[in-house]
Amino acid sequence: MLVVRDLILGPRRFTDLRDSLPGIATNVLTQRLKQLEVDGVIRRRKLPPPAGSTVYELTEYGRDLEPVLLALGRWGARSFGEPAGGETMRSDWFGVALKAFFTPEAAEGVDAALALRFDDGGLALAIRDGRLDVAVGAPEKSDLTLTAPTAATFLAFLTGAADAAALSPEGDEELLARLPSIFPFVAHE
Repeated sequence: MLVVRDLILGPRRFTDLRDSLPGIATNVLTQRLKQLEVDGVIRRRKLPPPAGSTVYELTEYGRDLEPVLLALGRWGARSFGEPAGGETMRSDWFGVALKAFFTPEAAEGVDAALALRFDDGGLALAIRDGRLDVAVGAPEKSDLTLTAPTAATFLAFLTGAADAAALSPEGDEELLARLPSIFPFVAHE
């Protein structure tokens, strides 16, 4: 399930997957990828030059798991506590959480691109027609750019535990004010 989670935001190289799964042995990841490929959940594809890298991506069959994983994420968030010592929330994992908590009704009328910049990477969000697209990286242009050391800072803003100033916002202030209703993360119980 963690491999599928990491592929929800798009194709990833083997090294990206290994880096995103701390503690997994290379041979274990290789076995999991082979089995997921045999089962038709993922496929391997070689990118055209100049990249030429091999990436793994979800098949249509694998994409069918996305709503299930997002629902499990929402369920698990109800009992999610503070990270233990040394644990961090990676920005790409947070991108999947944003998909899980996105509320299309609250985003009605929003047509915007957002750039989220964190020390460990960035996310490009596009909200259009009640849909959310999330990709790892930076958008070509953005209506709102938020910069913070970690994704946890943005989460704190969404849950009301931090002020928007912690995100060094640049751009659409009205959109910034709407984000907590568009992404209504549950409070810790």
